Amino acid sequence: MSKTYTGGCTCGAIHYEIAAEPIFMNDCQCLDCQGRSGTGHGSYLTFPDKRNVKLEGKATQWDVAGDSGNIKTHAFCPTCGSPVYLTFAAMPDFFTIHAASLDDPSRYKPQAVTYAMRGYAWDHLDPALPKFDKMPSA
Repeated sequence: MSKTYTGGCTCGAIHYEIAAEPIFMNDCQCLDCQGRSGTGHGSYLTFPDKRNVKLEGKATQWDVAGDSGNIKTHAFCPTCGSPVYLTFAAMPDFFTIHAASLDDPSRYKPQAVTYAMRGYAWDHLDPALPKFDKMPSA
């Protein structure tokens, strides 16, 4: 196993340590991710078991139905507003972090673009990445 993934919000009120490797890293172009990021996509690392996550600080949470219709819970800092992590009702063990919340964002290596059918021509993502119109099956 490699080095622990660490990060949190901009002001430091929320911090995480994850002693595992991500199972998926993606740029998502769904409408929700566009709205939350204020740009054309969100960038995420998903970990298979939230029991490997040490989380400090209290996040504000907001539930929303994604393009799939499944409920996802956004967690963000109530002080600085930084988006930090997501959880999913349909996949309760998974823990997903925003790539920009990492202490070392260079560890993010996207593997795919999801919800590419919602993408904009001006949102220039790596053209070598596989693109999926929706979320690929596990």
